[in-house]
Amino acid sequence: MPDRLLKETFGHAGFRGGQREVVEGLLDGRSMLAVFPTGGGKSLCYQLPALMIEGVTLVVSPLIALMKDQVDALRARGVGAARLDSSLSQEEYGQVMDGLREGTVKLLYVAPERLANEGFRQRLKRMKLGMVAIDEAHCISEWGHNFRPDYLKLAKLCRDLKVPRVLCLTATATPSVSADIRRGFGIAAADHVQLSFHRRNLDLRVSPVPAGKRKSLLLEKVRATEGPVVVYVTLQHTAEDVATHLKRHGEAAQAYHAGLPPEFREEAQEKFMRGELRVIVATIAFGMGIDKADIRAVFHYNLPKSLENYSQETGRAGRDGETSICEMLACGDDLVTLENFIFGDTPTPEAVRHLVDHVLRLGGDFDVSVYELSTVNDIRPLVVTTLMTYLELEGIIEATKPFYATYAVKLLRDFERVLAGYDARRKSFLRKIFAAAREGRSWLNFDIDRVAMETGESRERIVAALVFLEEAGDLALKKSGVRQGYRLLQTEVRVRDVADRLDERFRHRERADLERLREVVSLAESEECLTAFVTGHFGEAMEPCGHCDRCRGKSPEVLPRSPVPQVSQEDLALIQALRREGHAALKSPRQLARFLCGISSPAAGRARLTRHDAFGLLEQVPFEHVLELTEGLL
Repeated sequence: MPDRLLKETFGHAGFRGGQREVVEGLLDGRSMLAVFPTGGGKSLCYQLPALMIEGVTLVVSPLIALMKDQVDALRARGVGAARLDSSLSQEEYGQVMDGLREGTVKLLYVAPERLANEGFRQRLKRMKLGMVAIDEAHCISEWGHNFRPDYLKLAKLCRDLKVPRVLCLTATATPSVSADIRRGFGIAAADHVQLSFHRRNLDLRVSPVPAGKRKSLLLEKVRATEGPVVVYVTLQHTAEDVATHLKRHGEAAQAYHAGLPPEFREEAQEKFMRGELRVIVATIAFGMGIDKADIRAVFHYNLPKSLENYSQETGRAGRDGETSICEMLACGDDLVTLENFIFGDTPTPEAVRHLVDHVLRLGGDFDVSVYELSTVNDIRPLVVTTLMTYLELEGIIEATKPFYATYAVKLLRDFERVLAGYDARRKSFLRKIFAAAREGRSWLNFDIDRVAMETGESRERIVAALVFLEEAGDLALKKSGVRQGYRLLQTEVRVRDVADRLDERFRHRERADLERLREVVSLAESEECLTAFVTGHFGEAMEPCGHCDRCRGKSPEVLPRSPVPQVSQEDLALIQALRREGHAALKSPRQLARFLCGISSPAAGRARLTRHDAFGLLEQVPFEHVLELTEGLL
């Protein structure tokens, strides 16, 4: 039966390596972990059994674009698939719900954030779930390279829903991360299917180079390569700078990064996919879900931040099986920037304690804005979300539902004509809530909580009325100010104890991220086979590959690194002047050190301090040196 479906529905003559073992394990009712390198055919491992298992298969994926592509491809094959994401209209959402009720949807794709909605979780409890498939499952492990807080709650959710089987999929799990995943979902070691990370057609190379010579070396390498090329960089402005340099010297190159408007990114990606653009210079924002088979070279202009990132990014080369170059232009100067990213994410102990104390004083049912908590406590938004997740996992709070705090309304018809079709009671209600809205230049602003308080109506009824009028074509709506609702589960909590535990988790995370960065340097300076070094990181022992730089006899070199700049008397005078200005956003040694290293923070951004002359004054100095300096000053 699986073989027939494989051919008739998916058009494949046979299974690829590892797929049959995963599919048969799931059909036997067992939970499975599939660690397949990029391009290894992970999606078929849940798409095929989903058609044979009774009930709906819930697919959790962080990539909206990838969800859309997969749903469209499945529908084209006649498979009942749907997705729930923020891009859907109210009508489209309703159609998906109808399909679930009628049993025409077999695969439902959702982003992990949707599971923070208590209403959606309740809906899942009423559905017959046959399987949950979790893509990018390494995000579950907080010691992995790409931890996402929403993923941490998936194991508990699957237990609460009594899901018969779970499939965890990833392209980059080390042995410790795999063990974390198996432990969380109760997956037996025998049900961990892992393919080899050795791609024989990938030629791994390392070229140590001083920062000043990197652009000219890249141009030389690109010119010596035929076919499509991806160049990975760390910073957005580096992507622009390098792409401009290549274009100036005759190469068809374009930058791709998250700071560009979506239409620019889409155009660059489409031109690259069609072959109209030979070189794309990108941050890690490029590549997720990209399936271009003939990429002939991947150059790391900057050091990758981990071997997991390196493996994912090099894995986009040579998917057609033809020989492809994966070369790292290795310069030790990159370490300062990469380390600063790591240090910038670690909140101060005082900030953690303040946030925990604040949240636990908000009452039994409360809601928060991640943006507001981030700014008030000077903690990056993702880190705030992580803190709230930790409080959930400790059983102190429980997420209820997300909602928008503000609705901007633009009437498309005269208000009296809008009211004409309603009875007296409904007219009175609509007049009351519209009277409580605040008038802007062309839009009415509904601060839902304030309108509810002034009118005595529930926020649910107010929102339902506005959505109904939008669907009727009477008005246009713009929603903003996302807030997440929570319920307090424990009232007798020692704030300091909780804050200390959470602070230690962040310190542990920082140490783990720094160690991952050191492993990248170890690869670049290694005397052993580069391929064997990378596969060993993922728990796979192999003989020398025979086709990397080390196997060809190229000796390793210590990465070139510019001397650490000395902090001058002028610098110290500017720092002392900055201190005398008394900025609240720079009151702790760590806050000041981040600022001097050019690491933006929510509080400094809100105070517009990133325009200050001292911002980034010591950006070439290692963070630990700067922190030592600021601790001596404050």
